[in-house]
Amino acid sequence: MSAQAPSPLPIPSFFEPQRVGEVWRVPYQERASQAKVWANQQAIPPADQDSTHICLLIIDAQNTFCIPGFELFVGGRSQRGAVEDNIRLCEFIYRNLGRLTTIIPTLDTHTAMQIFHPIFWVNNQGDNPPPMTIIALEEVQSGQWRVNPAIAHTLQQPYEDLQRYALHYTQRLSSAGKYPLTIWPYHSMLGGIGHALVSAVEEACFFHAIARQSQTAFEVKGNNPLTENYSVLSPEVLDGVDQQPIAQKNQALIQKLLTFDAVIIAGQAKSHCVAWTIDDLLSAIPQQNRALASKIYLLEDCTSPVVIPDVVDFTDQADAAFQRFAAAGMQVVRSTADLHTWPGFPIEKAA
Repeated sequence: MSAQAPSPLPIPSFFEPQRVGEVWRVPYQERASQAKVWANQQAIPPADQDSTHICLLIIDAQNTFCIPGFELFVGGRSQRGAVEDNIRLCEFIYRNLGRLTTIIPTLDTHTAMQIFHPIFWVNNQGDNPPPMTIIALEEVQSGQWRVNPAIAHTLQQPYEDLQRYALHYTQRLSSAGKYPLTIWPYHSMLGGIGHALVSAVEEACFFHAIARQSQTAFEVKGNNPLTENYSVLSPEVLDGVDQQPIAQKNQALIQKLLTFDAVIIAGQAKSHCVAWTIDDLLSAIPQQNRALASKIYLLEDCTSPVVIPDVVDFTDQADAAFQRFAAAGMQVVRSTADLHTWPGFPIEKAA
């Protein structure tokens, strides 16, 4: 018999769906006391007794992406996307608390002077590009956009080297078929409130950590100033002009994920960081065993694409990516469905 508690479990009374779109302080000590009582009442064992090991990977469920009015709120076409996604995500965590062995939240982490932020670039008038500017390879080649000379000292590199790298970087993105370089608003700023997990998601992760005695395993990404890092598993560009590495894939996390009996993925945004992470995981799977794709479960109702009305809509690209993942063997599922109904989900395993 499995050592794990049955699911679905009831949702704790302190959870308030109407507050998921707000920022507030988690009452840690109170929740810790409640989690211990809850685990006892619901017969939830410590995670080290699990006979089937399930990971929930939460991509960038941070204020900067998930709270209306913050820098890069992922509204989807409904313009409530990330809030509604996180209500379902929190409810999923609570209902399946006894099944989730480990929760891994990723944290997009930035400082001001990074290649996708306005201050990195200037035009001939010395102006920075406004947010949502697309910088194409041809515009770097022509000098329409160039590296801001004033930041070279901060990055501790000669300006000429940075300018050569900028051309190399946009060439790499173009030749690899990736999204062109987008200048994003300053977001996920290290030390700022936007960097933090959404309060309700943080609370659910903390409650899980105490109830299951399983440390929340945070993964930081995106702090390299010379490359975008949509995927938690790999930066967009790995080498410099001289082909020497400037960054590397997160092989440790790739290997860790593939050791679980199932990996469940949710978060923001479906069209960018979620899709890129899944794509990198899919690329790594054939190196071990193609059949591993079938143990990846994508919570399609806990993720939304980037949609900025009258500016850009990545819904179709996001949906096409999920169709491709499904065709490769991954399971596209809904958080509201019982785990027993998920195709091939490892509910029980002999202890």
